[in-house]
Formats: sequence, structure tokens, C-alpha cells
Amino acid sequence: MASNIPTLSPEMGTAVIDPDSYAEWNGLLDTFDWLRDNMPVAKVVAEDDSFDPFWLITRYEDVMRISKDNKTFLNNPRPVVLSTKDMIEFSKSITGSKMLVDSLVVFDAPVHPKYRRLTQDWFMPKNLRLLEAEIEALAKKTVDRLVDAGTEADFVPLVSAPYPLHVVMQILGVPEEDEQRMLFLTQQMFGGQDEDLSGTGMKDMTPEQITQVVAGAVAEFERYFAAIAADRRANPTDDVASVIANAEVDGEPLNDRDMAGYYIIVASAGHDTTSASTAGAMMALAQDPEQFARVKADRDLLPGIVEEAIRWTTPVQHFMRTAAEDTEIGGQQIKKDDWLMMNYVAANHDPAQFEDPRKFDAARSPNRHAAFGAGAHQCLGLHLARLEMRILFNELLDRIETLELAGEPKRARSTFVGGLKSLPIKYTLSD
Repeated sequence: MASNIPTLSPEMGTAVIDPDSYAEWNGLLDTFDWLRDNMPVAKVVAEDDSFDPFWLITRYEDVMRISKDNKTFLNNPRPVVLSTKDMIEFSKSITGSKMLVDSLVVFDAPVHPKYRRLTQDWFMPKNLRLLEAEIEALAKKTVDRLVDAGTEADFVPLVSAPYPLHVVMQILGVPEEDEQRMLFLTQQMFGGQDEDLSGTGMKDMTPEQITQVVAGAVAEFERYFAAIAADRRANPTDDVASVIANAEVDGEPLNDRDMAGYYIIVASAGHDTTSASTAGAMMALAQDPEQFARVKADRDLLPGIVEEAIRWTTPVQHFMRTAAEDTEIGGQQIKKDDWLMMNYVAANHDPAQFEDPRKFDAARSPNRHAAFGAGAHQCLGLHLARLEMRILFNELLDRIETLELAGEPKRARSTFVGGLKSLPIKYTLSD
């Protein structure tokens, strides 16, 4: 490789893609601080040739530029999540595609806007307002469990994991008795690198075995949602499951794979990410009693708490893009077909955009973070995520008087979707 191309050392290259690094958050942020200052656009090369080389992008302005330029930077030629060569070959062997799931996140124009339009109106604030009463009832039921637990609990399994799962499964028409199955499958897909979340002994598995477990989860999702789609075609309701089941693109119904991909992306992306942001907000409030008291007294601060939690936590930690033509980023020449990683964790902690970025500041304004992406691929569910969090924290603040940590929070080992997997808290209840 030419010497004028900034290339990470093997140690640093490993650090930025190692699941363990994302579990050790402050050390990872230190690494990104150094990279933004010294090598903001740098090549990462696998010593063992296990994955194709890619450019790591760590500055906010560069990540946002790539996010918004969907003509120059494509989703589809290579996987949109960092994947080993073996994983890609395995996926091609069982699906014919480089991706195990074909969904909105992997499509480019002209296909992507046609598929996005199918549900875009459903996820807009005007329609979501119709769901507020249902979401409020789920939030109350969730906080009841915390109250019933006494004065000490692990917030993640008790509150932040099940609550958004309940919401999105209700939207998809999944019965409550199947929710744990959906949670398990999602954790196999996204939490596969963390043995506490995947529940399948993945710590001792080879990458090939992990890929097979993930593929099994995808196949199980597809089987499950095929049955839901058939039911919604026969008996349509006003849920998003019915919209997907009866959708047409260019006058044709969705094929089975695209329909399954649509259900999977709504089911999985719709709860793991919100769970992570919710736990992040609760941890920040537990660490800062003054901020907790302020927002308890003034609920107008809630939108700021929600937005800052999403930035500070950054649940979706990266996406990949492929250059459609020769271009330049941060002074580096990017060649056609080069692969790039937009690292949202690095971008959301860029001091050029966010003053004192490691501080959780509910009053941060403006707070134009990169956590929802930007441009044509901006997160479809961003309004739902904000609504869910605001409703839940309103209920929590009504019923909890004081809050503090009861132990060491633990983050998941994951390079893609991440956040807290454990948040022990102590609390007293309001009269």
C-alpha cells in the first residue's frame, strides 16, 4: 500500500472494530479523539485479510457529508455493516445476496425511495399521535414493574429493553406472548458478539458459527412474519404490519424476501436502539442528581434529555458506504469502489461540533447529532423513538423521587448496535 495513504497500525485498527472496545467506552472515545486530531480519514487493513480494507471516517462534518450524498456514496455494492469475507460468502450462498437481510438500509435509489414511501406517512408525528394513549398505557405498565421491584433494580432488563419492544410489537401486530421470542432473535442478530445478550454461547464460537446463528435468526424472523403478512392480507387492520403486507411497488406486491426484510428492519431496529438510548438517559440522570431534580421539576426539559441521550449513547455505532466514483474526503483521495465506515460514535463526540462532548447536557443547543443519520436514509423511526422516550420518562419522573447508581453499568460488546446491557439503580418512590 502506498506510503502516503494514512493507515492505522494493526493495534489501532483492531481497537476501532473490536466489540470489546465498544464495551470499554472511555478508552474507545480516547482512541477516536486521537484519530480525529491526527488521522481523521484513515485506512483500516485486516492483518489476516479477514475483511476488505476500508476508510474509517471519524469527523462529524465528514460523516454528515457522506450521509447526505447518496449519489456518491452507495449502500448496496458492499454490505452496509462491517462484514468479514467469510460472512459475505456465507450470505451469498444462502440468500444470493451479500446481505442476509434486504431492507431499507441496503437499498439505493431508485428502489429506496419507493420502499421508504410505503410506510413514511405511518411513522410521521401526525399519525403517531393516534398511538399516544396506547404508548402511555405501556409506559405506565412498565413503570409499575419498576415500582413493584422495590427500591433497587437493573433498569435494562426490567424497563429499557421490554418497553420499546412492547411498543414496536404492538405496531407490528405481534401478540405479547411472542415478544420474548422477538427479543431473543433480535439479540442474536445485533447482540451476537455479546454472550450475555445472545444467549447462545457465542463467546466460544468461530466467526463462521456466529454467522450461522445470525442467519438462523433471520430465517426464523422470515418464517414468523410470513404468517403475519398472510393474516394481514386476509384481515387488514390499521397497523404497520397491514401496510407492509398489502404494499405494492411499481404495481406489484412486495416479493417474500423484501417483505420479510421490511418487517425485520421495523421489528429489530425499532426497539434495540430506543432501549439503548433510554438506558443511557437513565444512567446520566442517576449520575447527576441535580439534573434529575431539574427535569423532574420542569418537564419542558424532557425533549433535551431525550435528544442528548440519543447523541451521548449513539446506539447505531456505524454504517458502511461504497464510493460510486473517485472523490475526496478530508484531504484524502477516495477511489471508486472504496469501502468507508461512518463511525457515528466518533462523529457524535467531535468537539468541533459538540462542546465538551463527553458531558451529558440536557440543555445542549443546537444538538444536531448524527445518531439518526441524515439525507435519504435518515432513520424512519426517529419520531417514534423520541415519542416513546418522552412518554416513558414523564411517567418515571412522576413516580420516582430520587435516583442513583447501585453498581457499575455495563455496555454490550458490539461494533454495530450497542448500549448498556446492565444498569443497576437505587431509587425512592414519590408519595
